[in-house]
Amino acid sequence: QVQLVESGGGLVQAGGSLRLSCAVSGRTFSSYSMGWFRQTPGKEREFVAAITRTGSSKYYTDSVKGRFTISRDNAKNTLYLEMNSLKPEDTAVYLCTAGVTWAPSAMMSGRMDYWGKGTLVTVSS
Repeated sequence: QVQLVESGGGLVQAGGSLRLSCAVSGRTFSSYSMGWFRQTPGKEREFVAAITRTGSSKYYTDSVKGRFTISRDNAKNTLYLEMNSLKPEDTAVYLCTAGVTWAPSAMMSGRMDYWGKGTLVTVSS
């Protein structure tokens, strides 16, 4: 069983920065493609960013390109999301996900195998 635990969320002013982490346990971290999604009440879960097993390819939704950076440390079994120039519309619960898929389309559509419970990011204007 794979467990994903997010951390690093909090309250930040618009224009500020946060770094989210996702600690993964239970299986070989490097076996999984990883991603970040976010969700707000009443809305569907939204793709934010994804990264392949070795970190050689990264994918972002248009609204965060140039502001967010996804990375992973396979030695530490940890996924990261560096978020800069935060906007109030970035306010959401951010969820970490892991999957055995190789396909970018699967990563970006949420067809993954494991999910964390999320960490709340609130951006004030």
